[in-house]
Amino acid sequence: MSRIKLAILGQGRSGRDIHAANLSLLKDLYEIVAVVDPLPDRRERAAAEIGCATYADYRDLLGRQDIDLVVNATPSHLHVPVTLDLLSHGFNVLVEKPMARHVAEVDTMIEAAQKAGRILAIFQQSRFAPYFQKVQEIIAGGDLGRIVQISIAFNGYARRWDWQCIQDYNGGNLLNTGPHPLDQALVLFGDDVEPQVFCRMDRANTFGDAEDYVKLLLHAPGHPVIDLEISSCCAYPCFTYQVQGTRGGLKGSMTHIDWKYYRPEEAPPQQLVRTPLAKPDGTPAYCGETLTWHEKSWDVADENKDLFQTIATTFYRRLYQSLAEGAPLAITPQQVRRQIAVIEECHRQNPLSRLSDQ
Repeated sequence: MSRIKLAILGQGRSGRDIHAANLSLLKDLYEIVAVVDPLPDRRERAAAEIGCATYADYRDLLGRQDIDLVVNATPSHLHVPVTLDLLSHGFNVLVEKPMARHVAEVDTMIEAAQKAGRILAIFQQSRFAPYFQKVQEIIAGGDLGRIVQISIAFNGYARRWDWQCIQDYNGGNLLNTGPHPLDQALVLFGDDVEPQVFCRMDRANTFGDAEDYVKLLLHAPGHPVIDLEISSCCAYPCFTYQVQGTRGGLKGSMTHIDWKYYRPEEAPPQQLVRTPLAKPDGTPAYCGETLTWHEKSWDVADENKDLFQTIATTFYRRLYQSLAEGAPLAITPQQVRRQIAVIEECHRQNPLSRLSDQ
Protein backbone atom coordinates (compact mmCIF):
# COMPACT_ATOMS: atom_id res chain seq x y z
CA MET A 1 0.00 0.00 0.00
CA SER A 2 1.13 3.56 -0.68
CA ARG A 3 2.57 5.78 2.00
CA ILE A 4 0.57 8.61 3.51
CA LYS A 5 2.13 11.97 2.71
CA LEU A 6 1.75 14.41 5.57
CA ALA A 7 2.67 17.85 6.81
CA ILE A 8 3.35 18.75 10.44
CA LEU A 9 2.36 22.15 11.78
CA GLY A 10 4.73 23.03 14.61
CA GLN A 11 8.20 21.82 15.54
CA GLY A 12 8.03 22.20 19.29
CA ARG A 13 8.02 19.39 21.84
CA SER A 14 4.93 17.88 20.28
CA GLY A 15 5.50 18.43 16.57
CA ARG A 16 9.15 17.45 16.58
CA ASP A 17 9.76 15.25 19.62
CA ILE A 18 6.54 13.24 19.42
CA HIS A 19 5.10 13.35 15.90
CA ALA A 20 8.17 13.69 13.70
CA ALA A 21 10.28 11.44 15.92
CA ASN A 22 7.79 8.57 15.92
CA LEU A 23 6.76 8.96 12.29
CA SER A 24 10.42 8.44 11.44
CA LEU A 25 9.93 4.90 12.78
CA LEU A 26 7.01 4.30 10.41
CA LYS A 27 8.58 5.19 7.07
CA ASP A 28 6.84 2.24 5.45
CA LEU A 29 3.50 3.93 6.19
CA TYR A 30 4.15 7.68 6.27
CA GLU A 31 6.28 10.28 4.51
CA ILE A 32 6.74 13.75 5.99
CA VAL A 33 6.73 16.08 2.99
CA ALA A 34 6.40 19.44 4.75
CA VAL A 35 6.93 21.10 8.10
CA VAL A 36 5.57 24.46 9.23
CA ASP A 37 6.99 26.61 12.03
CA PRO A 38 7.30 30.37 12.40
CA LEU A 39 10.80 30.10 13.93
CA PRO A 40 13.61 30.02 11.34
CA ASP A 41 15.93 27.82 13.42
CA ARG A 42 13.24 25.18 13.78
CA ARG A 43 12.61 25.19 10.04
CA GLU A 44 16.32 24.83 9.35
CA ARG A 45 16.59 21.95 11.79
CA ALA A 46 13.57 20.19 10.25
CA ALA A 47 15.01 20.56 6.76
CA ALA A 48 18.27 19.01 7.93
CA GLU A 49 16.72 16.23 10.02
CA ILE A 50 13.78 15.27 7.82
CA GLY A 51 14.76 16.52 4.39
CA CYS A 52 11.35 18.01 3.62
CA ALA A 53 9.96 21.35 2.49
CA THR A 54 9.53 23.97 5.23
CA TYR A 55 7.19 26.93 5.58
CA ALA A 56 6.76 29.77 8.04
CA ASP A 57 2.95 29.88 7.65
CA TYR A 58 0.61 26.92 7.30
CA ARG A 59 -1.42 28.83 4.71
CA ASP A 60 1.44 28.28 2.29
CA LEU A 61 0.37 24.63 2.25
CA LEU A 62 -3.17 25.30 1.14
CA GLY A 63 -2.41 25.12 -2.56
CA ARG A 64 -0.60 21.79 -2.41
CA GLN A 65 -2.44 18.77 -3.79
CA ASP A 66 -0.04 16.04 -2.64
CA ILE A 67 -0.73 16.08 1.10
CA ASP A 68 -2.94 13.31 2.52
CA LEU A 69 -2.86 14.44 6.16
CA VAL A 70 -1.97 17.54 8.15
CA VAL A 71 -0.89 17.13 11.76
CA ASN A 72 -1.99 20.21 13.71
CA ALA A 73 0.57 20.52 16.51
CA THR A 74 0.23 24.28 16.83
CA PRO A 75 -0.22 25.90 20.27
CA SER A 76 -3.45 24.78 21.95
CA HIS A 77 -5.46 27.97 21.37
CA LEU A 78 -4.90 27.60 17.61
CA HIS A 79 -6.19 24.05 17.32
CA VAL A 80 -9.75 25.04 16.45
CA PRO A 81 -9.26 27.89 13.93
CA VAL A 82 -6.37 26.21 12.10
CA THR A 83 -8.19 22.87 11.91
CA LEU A 84 -11.32 24.52 10.54
CA ASP A 85 -9.27 26.29 7.87
CA LEU A 86 -7.51 23.07 6.88
CA LEU A 87 -10.78 21.13 6.66
CA SER A 88 -12.37 23.83 4.52
CA HIS A 89 -9.45 23.46 2.09
CA GLY A 90 -9.98 19.72 1.79
CA PHE A 91 -7.30 18.29 4.09
CA ASN A 92 -7.62 15.36 6.45
CA VAL A 93 -6.53 16.63 9.87
CA LEU A 94 -5.02 15.07 12.97
CA VAL A 95 -5.31 17.65 15.74
CA GLU A 96 -3.26 17.51 18.92
CA LYS A 97 -4.93 17.55 22.32
CA PRO A 98 -6.76 19.43 23.62
CA MET A 99 -9.13 19.21 20.70
CA ALA A 100 -10.90 22.40 21.80
CA ARG A 101 -11.89 24.42 24.83
CA HIS A 102 -15.67 24.34 24.30
CA VAL A 103 -18.19 21.75 23.12
CA ALA A 104 -19.61 24.22 20.60
CA GLU A 105 -16.19 24.36 18.95
CA VAL A 106 -16.06 20.56 18.75
CA ASP A 107 -19.47 20.51 17.11
CA THR A 108 -18.30 23.08 14.56
CA MET A 109 -15.22 20.98 13.80
CA ILE A 110 -17.26 17.80 13.38
CA GLU A 111 -19.70 19.58 11.08
CA ALA A 112 -16.84 21.03 9.04
CA ALA A 113 -15.25 17.59 8.59
CA GLN A 114 -18.57 16.07 7.52
CA LYS A 115 -19.23 18.91 5.08
CA ALA A 116 -15.77 18.54 3.55
CA GLY A 117 -15.93 14.74 3.51
CA ARG A 118 -12.61 14.64 5.35
CA ILE A 119 -11.23 12.69 8.32
CA LEU A 120 -10.90 14.57 11.60
CA ALA A 121 -8.81 12.65 14.14
CA ILE A 122 -7.53 13.63 17.60
CA PHE A 123 -4.17 12.54 19.00
CA GLN A 124 -5.47 10.72 22.08
CA GLN A 125 -2.68 8.17 21.95
CA SER A 126 -2.86 7.23 25.64
CA ARG A 127 -5.87 5.07 24.80
CA PHE A 128 -3.26 2.55 23.56
CA ALA A 129 -1.03 2.58 26.65
CA PRO A 130 -0.16 -1.01 27.70
CA TYR A 131 -0.88 -0.28 31.39
CA PHE A 132 -4.34 1.09 30.53
CA GLN A 133 -5.16 -1.88 28.35
CA LYS A 134 -4.11 -4.18 31.20
CA VAL A 135 -6.33 -2.32 33.67
CA GLN A 136 -9.25 -2.69 31.27
CA GLU A 137 -8.52 -6.40 30.87
CA ILE A 138 -8.41 -7.02 34.63
CA ILE A 139 -11.62 -5.11 35.28
CA ALA A 140 -13.42 -6.86 32.41
CA GLY A 141 -12.27 -10.25 33.71
CA GLY A 142 -14.54 -9.87 36.72
CA ASP A 143 -12.17 -11.14 39.41
CA LEU A 144 -12.36 -7.82 41.30
CA GLY A 145 -16.15 -8.02 41.45
CA ARG A 146 -18.29 -4.93 41.01
CA ILE A 147 -16.04 -1.91 40.66
CA VAL A 148 -16.81 0.68 43.33
CA GLN A 149 -14.12 3.29 42.66
CA ILE A 150 -11.33 3.90 40.16
CA SER A 151 -8.65 6.37 41.21
CA ILE A 152 -6.36 7.80 38.53
CA ALA A 153 -3.44 10.04 39.47
CA PHE A 154 -1.25 11.83 36.95
CA ASN A 155 0.68 13.62 39.68
CA GLY A 156 4.09 15.09 40.35
CA TYR A 157 5.79 18.14 41.74
CA ALA A 158 6.64 20.87 39.26
CA ARG A 159 6.66 24.59 38.75
CA ARG A 160 5.73 25.90 35.31
CA TRP A 161 6.26 29.25 33.63
CA ASP A 162 5.75 28.62 29.88
CA TRP A 163 2.80 29.45 27.63
CA GLN A 164 1.04 26.23 28.66
CA CYS A 165 0.21 27.70 32.06
CA ILE A 166 -1.72 30.64 30.57
CA GLN A 167 -5.51 30.49 30.20
CA ASP A 168 -5.60 32.59 27.02
CA TYR A 169 -3.51 29.88 25.35
CA ASN A 170 -5.78 27.08 26.64
CA GLY A 171 -3.17 26.15 29.23
CA GLY A 172 -3.48 24.50 32.62
CA ASN A 173 -3.20 20.93 33.88
CA LEU A 174 -6.68 19.93 32.77
CA LEU A 175 -6.18 20.94 29.13
CA ASN A 176 -2.48 20.03 28.96
CA THR A 177 -2.20 16.70 30.79
CA GLY A 178 -5.87 16.06 31.47
CA PRO A 179 -6.94 14.81 28.02
CA HIS A 180 -4.85 11.66 28.53
CA PRO A 181 -6.24 10.36 31.86
CA LEU A 182 -9.68 11.85 31.22
CA ASP A 183 -9.95 9.93 27.95
CA GLN A 184 -9.09 6.75 29.86
CA ALA A 185 -11.51 7.63 32.65
CA LEU A 186 -14.44 8.08 30.26
CA VAL A 187 -13.69 4.75 28.57
CA LEU A 188 -13.81 3.03 31.96
CA PHE A 189 -16.90 4.97 32.97
CA GLY A 190 -18.83 3.76 29.90
CA ASP A 191 -20.86 5.60 27.30
CA ASP A 192 -24.40 4.59 28.28
CA VAL A 193 -24.89 7.68 30.45
CA GLU A 194 -23.22 11.05 30.82
CA PRO A 195 -21.35 11.39 34.12
CA GLN A 196 -22.13 13.90 36.80
CA VAL A 197 -19.11 16.09 37.38
CA PHE A 198 -17.58 17.57 40.52
CA CYS A 199 -14.30 19.44 40.20
CA ARG A 200 -12.01 21.61 42.24
CA MET A 201 -9.02 23.44 40.79
CA ASP A 202 -6.23 25.44 42.36
CA ARG A 203 -3.16 27.41 41.39
CA ALA A 204 -0.32 26.07 43.51
CA ASN A 205 3.13 26.34 41.92
CA THR A 206 2.35 27.89 38.54
CA PHE A 207 3.69 31.24 37.43
CA GLY A 208 0.73 31.62 35.07
CA ASP A 209 -2.99 32.13 35.59
CA ALA A 210 -4.19 28.59 34.77
CA GLU A 211 -4.69 25.79 37.27
CA ASP A 212 -1.98 23.29 38.15
CA TYR A 213 -4.07 21.24 40.61
CA VAL A 214 -7.21 19.38 39.55
CA LYS A 215 -9.45 17.05 41.57
CA LEU A 216 -12.21 15.64 39.41
CA LEU A 217 -14.98 13.17 40.35
CA LEU A 218 -17.18 11.45 37.78
CA HIS A 219 -20.21 9.57 39.04
CA ALA A 220 -23.65 8.30 38.09
CA PRO A 221 -26.04 5.66 39.44
CA GLY A 222 -24.88 2.17 38.57
CA HIS A 223 -21.35 3.32 37.70
CA PRO A 224 -18.13 3.37 39.69
CA VAL A 225 -16.94 6.65 41.12
CA ILE A 226 -13.93 7.81 39.15
CA ASP A 227 -11.51 9.98 41.11
CA LEU A 228 -9.08 11.76 38.79
CA GLU A 229 -6.24 13.85 40.15
CA ILE A 230 -3.81 15.92 38.08
CA SER A 231 -1.57 17.70 40.54
CA SER A 232 1.70 19.58 40.23
CA CYS A 233 2.08 19.83 44.01
CA CYS A 234 2.32 16.11 44.84
CA ALA A 235 5.83 15.45 46.12
CA TYR A 236 5.13 11.75 46.74
CA PRO A 237 3.24 10.28 43.78
CA CYS A 238 2.53 6.66 44.64
CA PHE A 239 0.27 5.20 41.95
CA THR A 240 -1.23 5.81 38.52
CA TYR A 241 -4.24 3.53 38.99
CA GLN A 242 -5.98 2.21 42.07
CA VAL A 243 -9.17 0.18 41.66
CA GLN A 244 -11.52 -0.81 44.48
CA GLY A 245 -13.86 -3.72 43.87
CA THR A 246 -16.23 -5.80 45.94
CA ARG A 247 -13.93 -8.84 45.75
CA GLY A 248 -10.50 -7.25 45.50
CA GLY A 249 -8.45 -4.38 44.20
CA LEU A 250 -5.65 -3.17 41.98
CA LYS A 251 -2.81 -0.73 42.34
CA GLY A 252 -0.21 0.09 39.77
CA SER A 253 1.98 2.44 37.80
CA MET A 254 2.59 2.73 34.07
CA THR A 255 5.13 -0.09 34.25
CA HIS A 256 3.95 -2.41 37.05
CA ILE A 257 0.53 -3.48 38.34
CA ASP A 258 -0.46 -5.65 41.33
CA TRP A 259 -3.95 -6.95 41.95
CA LYS A 260 -5.57 -9.42 44.31
CA TYR A 261 -9.01 -10.91 44.80
CA TYR A 262 -10.82 -13.64 46.68
CA ARG A 263 -13.25 -16.20 45.31
CA PRO A 264 -16.67 -16.16 47.05
CA GLU A 265 -16.89 -19.94 47.03
CA GLU A 266 -13.67 -20.10 49.06
CA ALA A 267 -14.74 -17.53 51.66
CA PRO A 268 -16.07 -18.57 55.09
CA PRO A 269 -19.88 -18.49 55.23
CA GLN A 270 -21.14 -15.46 57.12
CA GLN A 271 -24.50 -13.96 57.98
CA LEU A 272 -25.64 -10.76 59.64
CA VAL A 273 -25.61 -10.95 63.45
CA ARG A 274 -27.56 -8.36 65.45
CA THR A 275 -26.32 -9.38 68.92
CA PRO A 276 -22.87 -8.40 70.23
CA LEU A 277 -20.02 -10.58 69.03
CA ALA A 278 -17.97 -12.45 71.60
CA LYS A 279 -14.79 -14.48 71.73
CA PRO A 280 -14.89 -18.05 73.05
CA ASP A 281 -14.02 -16.73 76.52
CA GLY A 282 -16.96 -14.33 76.42
CA THR A 283 -14.96 -11.12 75.96
CA PRO A 284 -16.04 -8.67 73.22
CA ALA A 285 -14.96 -9.52 69.69
CA TYR A 286 -14.56 -7.62 66.43
CA CYS A 287 -15.60 -8.95 63.03
CA GLY A 288 -12.69 -10.80 61.55
CA GLU A 289 -12.09 -13.56 59.06
CA THR A 290 -9.30 -15.00 56.95
CA LEU A 291 -9.80 -14.76 53.23
CA THR A 292 -7.72 -16.64 50.68
CA TRP A 293 -6.26 -13.96 48.44
CA HIS A 294 -5.18 -14.69 44.88
CA GLU A 295 -2.41 -12.24 44.02
CA LYS A 296 -1.09 -11.45 40.55
CA SER A 297 1.19 -8.90 38.95
CA TRP A 298 2.07 -7.49 35.55
CA ASP A 299 5.13 -5.75 34.18
CA VAL A 300 5.27 -3.87 30.93
CA ALA A 301 7.00 -5.85 28.19
CA ASP A 302 10.54 -4.83 27.30
CA GLU A 303 9.49 -3.78 23.81
CA ASN A 304 6.93 -1.38 25.28
CA LYS A 305 9.06 0.27 27.96
CA ASP A 306 9.37 3.41 25.85
CA LEU A 307 5.77 4.41 26.57
CA PHE A 308 5.66 7.49 24.33
CA GLN A 309 7.00 5.53 21.38
CA THR A 310 4.63 2.61 21.94
CA ILE A 311 1.46 4.65 22.16
CA ALA A 312 2.37 7.07 19.36
CA THR A 313 3.33 4.39 16.84
CA THR A 314 0.28 2.32 17.74
CA PHE A 315 -1.93 5.35 17.22
CA TYR A 316 -0.39 6.10 13.83
CA ARG A 317 -0.68 2.50 12.69
CA ARG A 318 -4.38 2.55 13.54
CA LEU A 319 -4.81 5.91 11.82
CA TYR A 320 -3.15 4.54 8.71
CA GLN A 321 -5.82 1.86 8.53
CA SER A 322 -8.46 4.61 8.49
CA LEU A 323 -6.70 6.80 5.94
CA ALA A 324 -5.49 4.11 3.54
CA GLU A 325 -7.93 1.26 4.07
CA GLY A 326 -11.17 2.96 5.12
CA ALA A 327 -11.31 1.45 8.61
CA PRO A 328 -13.36 3.35 11.20
CA LEU A 329 -11.42 5.69 13.44
CA ALA A 330 -10.36 4.00 16.69
CA ILE A 331 -10.94 7.28 18.53
CA THR A 332 -13.71 9.44 17.14
CA PRO A 333 -14.38 13.17 17.50
CA GLN A 334 -17.72 12.26 19.09
CA GLN A 335 -15.90 10.35 21.84
CA VAL A 336 -13.56 13.28 22.48
CA ARG A 337 -16.58 15.60 22.56
CA ARG A 338 -17.57 13.95 25.88
CA GLN A 339 -14.15 14.80 27.25
CA ILE A 340 -14.43 18.45 26.23
CA ALA A 341 -17.90 18.60 27.84
CA VAL A 342 -16.39 17.46 31.14
CA ILE A 343 -13.53 19.93 30.83
CA GLU A 344 -15.93 22.76 30.08
CA GLU A 345 -18.01 21.89 33.16
CA CYS A 346 -14.88 21.79 35.31
CA HIS A 347 -13.97 25.31 34.22
CA ARG A 348 -17.55 26.47 34.78
CA GLN A 349 -17.34 25.25 38.38
CA ASN A 350 -13.94 26.87 38.89
CA PRO A 351 -13.79 30.32 37.31
CA LEU A 352 -10.23 31.65 37.62
CA SER A 353 -9.10 35.22 37.11
CA ARG A 354 -7.02 35.86 34.00
CA LEU A 355 -3.82 37.79 33.49
CA SER A 356 -5.48 39.46 30.51
CA ASP A 357 -8.17 40.87 32.81
CA GLN A 358 -5.69 42.54 35.15
